[in-house]
Order: sequence, then structure tokens, then C-alpha cells
Amino acid sequence: MTGFGAVSADAAFATDAAQLVAARALLGVFGAMLMPSTLALLRTLFLDRTQRRLALAIWATGFAAGAALGPVVGGVLLEHAWWGSVFLVNTPVMLVILALATTLPESRTPAPGGLDLLGLLLSLLTMVPFVLAVKTFAEDAPLALAELTLAVVTGTFFVARARARRQAGLEQLLDVELFAAPLFRMAALANATTMFAYTGLLFVLTQYLQLVVGLSPLRAGLLLVPGALVTIVAGVGAARLARYASFRTLVPAGLLFAAAGFGVLAVALDGPDMALGAAVLTTMLVGAGIGMSETLTNDAILASAPPARAGSASAVSETAYEVGAVLGTAVLGSVLAAAYAASLAVPTSIGPVYAQDARETIGGAVGLADRVGGEEGRILLDAATSAFQHATVVTAVVAAVVLVAMAALVVLGVRSRPQL
Repeated sequence: MTGFGAVSADAAFATDAAQLVAARALLGVFGAMLMPSTLALLRTLFLDRTQRRLALAIWATGFAAGAALGPVVGGVLLEHAWWGSVFLVNTPVMLVILALATTLPESRTPAPGGLDLLGLLLSLLTMVPFVLAVKTFAEDAPLALAELTLAVVTGTFFVARARARRQAGLEQLLDVELFAAPLFRMAALANATTMFAYTGLLFVLTQYLQLVVGLSPLRAGLLLVPGALVTIVAGVGAARLARYASFRTLVPAGLLFAAAGFGVLAVALDGPDMALGAAVLTTMLVGAGIGMSETLTNDAILASAPPARAGSASAVSETAYEVGAVLGTAVLGSVLAAAYAASLAVPTSIGPVYAQDARETIGGAVGLADRVGGEEGRILLDAATSAFQHATVVTAVVAAVVLVAMAALVVLGVRSRPQL
């Protein structure tokens, strides 16, 4: 929390893009430390399964509340203050939490080892090339294949090395043996998939609302609030429903709710205009699915591991969360960009350099249309919004298919109701 608050202040006063990107990277480092730590504490504080499940539901509502408040607070700050305030606002919050955190008990691994620096390097050499391969596939397939090959090789070596270190009684960066349990494996995959869907939705929908519909950042953020409220209700409700229904039933149901949300988005956009009510309904359905799934998958991940390995299990939950979030932006963002570029018809009078700028992002096309002006600018703007609308439909369909496939995988992968 100290690092997150300090780096937030550094990001707020960044003087160039390099400093801002470096600060954002450090925010990722410090932010990634918080979630597994808090999850491990929940495993220590709540030994009763029913209490812990409810605590996890409340914990998950913090995510939902943050997701709702972030765009709203950010929109207010961007409209009434300078851009750095969206980072600086984190610092006083971190100071308050830091003071309160002194009352927390410890959750400690009985025999912790040192930091596995080689394992850390291998994990980076696995994830970074993989994400780059996804992002560069449409532009440079041979390069993407080389990046993917590197990711597979280093990933295989990472897993083999982690198993060897475990057999030798040494600390591993990630306890891969936990994935041997089907419930743990399915819970981690479902966890990643829900975050894949949620971050992809935010990436697509916020652009559509602001650049196509023309809403301000604040108004676009306010449309996300109902979805976050539904996430909170669904998370707490899932904790209660788990007394009567199994993981194998509830988690696929949550994934299908989220898929239905993307289905609504695809249908609503398959026309000239999108009603804002459809956008709200989309966020509510996806929020309901995430609330149900996140609570139960985190509960299953923690319950599948013994108390002494709560930290390792929590780290897997955080890793699944972060991997899903990264891939949601990378994969669905790439689908969106490719579909947009393929369907955009740029007026022939616009030069090839400017046309390429317009095809890269809808933001570039909107900016170019403003500069060109007149009838030509209007034609370009209409073409860009139509292409982005089509690309959003394609992206929503892809996200829905992934969610349905994951729901089927959970049903097939968890054969019976687990007794944890």
C-alpha cells in the first residue's frame, strides 16, 4: 500500500510519457501484491466455510465498487481538474488504509523461501511474448509466431522447473501442483475468463459510448454503476445460493449470464443506433455473471488448498485475475481493432498516411474527421462510427462464445459436487 500510494503521486506529476508508463508498471507491481495478501488473510480470519464464503463475497464487492467508482470519479476529475488528479486521488486513500491495516493479524507461510528471481524472469518471458503475439498477429504473423514459440518454450520450462523445485523442497514462484486438483484448475480458469470478459467489455463499451455515442467520460462512467451494483448483489447472493447449489451449477450459470450480456450488446448494435438502456442491461447481465462467478471461484481456490498454502493459492487467484484482465484487453482489443480496420471505408481523397491513422483507432478517425471538416469529414466520421459499431458486434460475439465454452468446460471438468 505504501508503494502504491507513493507511485500514484509520482504518476500524477509525470512530465513525459516514459515516466508515466514506468509509474503505471510499478502500480501494477504494488497492486498485484495487495489482492493475494488480502485473500490469504481471509483464509486465516475465517475458518468457517460459510463465513469465509460471505467474506469473499464482500471482498469481491470491493472490486465491483472500485470498478463503478473509478470511471465516475475519474470522469469528474477529468472534467474539473487536471489529468494527474486521477492518480493523486489514490494517495490519501492508501494512507487511510495503511493506518487501519496495523490492526490486521499475520497470515504467514510456515517456512517461506527466498524470492525466485529466475522463476520471475521466466514468467515474464512467458506472458509478455504471448500478449505481444496476440497484439501483433494481424500485422506481422511470422513475428507473432516467433513470440508465441518463445512463450511456449519458456512457459514449459517454468512449469518443469517449478515442479522440480517443489520435489526438492524449494520455494516456487507459483505452486503449479495446485492445478492438479480439477476443482482448483476449473476455478482458476473460470476466474480468468470472467476478468477476460469484464475488462474486454470496459475496453469496448467505454470507447463506444464516448467516441460513437458522444457521451462525456462522466456520463459514460455513470452508465457502468448499475452493473457494479448488480455485481455486489450477485456476489452476496451467490454466497447464500452455494448452500443449496453446487459450484458446477452456479459458476456456469454466472458465465452464461455474462454471455447473455454480450449477446444483448451484439443485438443492440445490429442496427443504426444503440439505446443507452441496452448498454446498462449489458453491464447488469455481465455484472451478475461476474458477481456469481468471482465469489465462488475465489472460494473454491482458497478451499482447495490447505491453510499453510493459502498464500500460494491466493497468488494463483491473483495471477488468474491479472492474466484474464490482460488477455481481455489484448485479445478482444485485437479483435475489435482488426474488425474495425477491415470494415472501415476511408474516402479516397484522404491520403494513405492519414487513412492509416484512421484505420488504427476510432479515436484517430474522429480526430482526423474534425481536422478535415466539411462533407468529407462527415463522410469519414460516419464510416468510422459504422465500422466501429460492426467491430463491436464481432467482439461481443467472440466474448460470448468464449464465456459459453468456459461454462461447458466447467460442467465437464467438475464431474460432481465438490465437498470442501
